Amino acid sequence: MRWLKFTAGGRTSWGLVEGDKVTGVSGDPFGEWQRTTETHALDGVKIELPLVPRTFYCVGLNYLKHLKEAADKAGTVPNMPDRPEIGYRAQNALIGHDEDVVIPATATEKIHYEGELVVVIGKKAKHLTPDNAMSCVFGYTIGNDVSERTWQKADRSLWRAKNADTFKPMGPWIETDADLAKMETIIKVNGKETGRFHTNDMIFGVVPFLVELTKYFTLWPGDVIWMGTDGTSPDLKGGDVVEIEITGIGTLRNRFVAEKR
Repeated sequence: MRWLKFTAGGRTSWGLVEGDKVTGVSGDPFGEWQRTTETHALDGVKIELPLVPRTFYCVGLNYLKHLKEAADKAGTVPNMPDRPEIGYRAQNALIGHDEDVVIPATATEKIHYEGELVVVIGKKAKHLTPDNAMSCVFGYTIGNDVSERTWQKADRSLWRAKNADTFKPMGPWIETDADLAKMETIIKVNGKETGRFHTNDMIFGVVPFLVELTKYFTLWPGDVIWMGTDGTSPDLKGGDVVEIEITGIGTLRNRFVAEKR
């Protein structure tokens, strides 16, 4: 199933994407729900942020090429992680499909995208094992982990480099039937392909992160885990449009605009 949060006729609700149509749903995907008789053309509704997570988890360097490129830029030897490690992002940075990423007036030209698989949790979970870890996964969506690299190097934390308003586009919907082994991530800037990689070619996959995370934290329905990216980004500027496609899920598209001084 493909779950969509949408607005039509001034009302926001859940729906199911079926081809080029959206069927309205009463209730929500994490509880009881049923289809309604309400239908809309997909291109006639406003696609909203799929959800606002209770906790917004993220993975850092989780692809080999991205790890090596980061080390090369820093002039260091790649330090391969020996275990899954998790971080956090801020909810204020979240925006939906086709909403604008605002480049702050004080930012440098080092604005980059990171196309990421997003795991959406469907039920409460703690102390998961490799055998049952995937039982808590509801589905997947797409994230663009926007970064200001100059700030990233200058600050002790990633408070503004990763979490400035609008720096975390996510969407366009949640796909419950995607096959990780078949996914490919394809990134385009202004219609031109700038990156492509096998989505599941992670140093640590979804299962190890779920197992490690739930040793310490309880996962709740609607929590999300952004799984990292591969490759590098060109410098982005106002007017650029970034499209992140993950096969089997869809395409997340956002325009970058410069903040007015």
